[in-house]
Amino acid sequence: MRIQDFHDLEQLVKTKDYRTVREELPQFQDADIAAFMDDLSREHVVLVFRTLPKDRAAEIFAYLSSEMQEYIVSAITDQEVGSIIDQLFVDDAADFLEEMPASVVKKVLKNASPETRKLVNQFLQYPPESAGSIMTAEFVDLKKDMSVSEAFARIRRTALDRETVYICYVMDANRHLEGVVTVKELFLAPDDAMIADLMETKVIYAQTSTDQEMVAHMFAKYDLLALPVVDHEQRLVGIVTVDDVVEVIQQEATEDFQIMAAMAPSEKPYLKTSVLSLAKNRIIWLLILMVSAMITGSILGKYEAAFVTMPFLVTFIPMLTDTGGNAGAQSSTLVIRGMALGEITIPDYARVLLKELGVSALVGVVLSAVNFLRIMLMYPGDYLVALSVSLALLATVLLAKTVGGMLPLVAKAMKQDPAIMAAPVITTIVDALSLIIYFKIVEVLLLP
Repeated sequence: MRIQDFHDLEQLVKTKDYRTVREELPQFQDADIAAFMDDLSREHVVLVFRTLPKDRAAEIFAYLSSEMQEYIVSAITDQEVGSIIDQLFVDDAADFLEEMPASVVKKVLKNASPETRKLVNQFLQYPPESAGSIMTAEFVDLKKDMSVSEAFARIRRTALDRETVYICYVMDANRHLEGVVTVKELFLAPDDAMIADLMETKVIYAQTSTDQEMVAHMFAKYDLLALPVVDHEQRLVGIVTVDDVVEVIQQEATEDFQIMAAMAPSEKPYLKTSVLSLAKNRIIWLLILMVSAMITGSILGKYEAAFVTMPFLVTFIPMLTDTGGNAGAQSSTLVIRGMALGEITIPDYARVLLKELGVSALVGVVLSAVNFLRIMLMYPGDYLVALSVSLALLATVLLAKTVGGMLPLVAKAMKQDPAIMAAPVITTIVDALSLIIYFKIVEVLLLP
């Protein structure tokens, strides 16, 4: 949808030309229509929603923000609510209800069909951020004693209500997963061929309790379009489709970015989050980091005699702390990324430690040599000063990269999000340690 299209539609809504709106809306994609509706004022959005084609209203509803969904449900009739919830795919309905207040959930479930209500209630019982909570129950199921022609007959009967038909799942009478077969394989097989001879029996699947981040890793590793989900008795209860995994990846990446920036995670878009909420999400971590940064001040106070005797030593402190913070942030970012992609696990700690020691030694030697030459040019003849600062810089880089590389693994081992150990935390820790190292070296080499 072009910007001009948005503008034209908005003008039509403002002039209450809903007949033209009804004619124009169907030409746009569902996600674009939802984005347009999210930007409308409350007085217009319900009227626009009622102009939507009946066969697309539920799909567009699924793309709307939770705030707009709640408003629409509270404003429309019970019959309209029942129609929407019955047309939504079960995973979309469960996602919608998870974010609604109790009064809205009660109204929606009251007007849903018994079958839909039963399925949605089942989905709501799965742990948050699990495979069970993001799967859909609408999939094509076959029996292994079917022929290809019988399979196609079943696909034609049920495809309209299924989220995807590209992959079919073969189950026994007790719904145990026995195999999978693609529609492409069915097309290429003779009509009298049996499903048992065509299906792949080595099936990659997830449990309902599998973490959604692990599900995303499985999609990336095995290049999947859909992933079957089984319960503790190995019965097929749903599938996770690639569009749901894209949402998971976006959620997890957003959460990690926020944590790495020392903020409490928020699922709301930035422009739709209030100033108070943004401040609340940031202030806690800022307070923690501010208090911990006081340690740096106490260290400076303890070694006050050193820079009273040689005041110019203070000028090297920003260079040491900044270099240490940057070096630690580099290592932590790479390790956190590797852990997020499944390239690095807790048992790899020794390899990570050795690699970071090697990198930090090479980087530290180069930085220290350049720093030594710089100080000699600025303070000719002060070899001990240049040596002290350069040794402190080398030790700081070694320490920063080692700490930055290991702390995310420590966090993971403690069942915490590795993203917690990102730049702000690493910088605070390294600042304090680098100052201690610096003044200890100065005491030994420069002070009587």
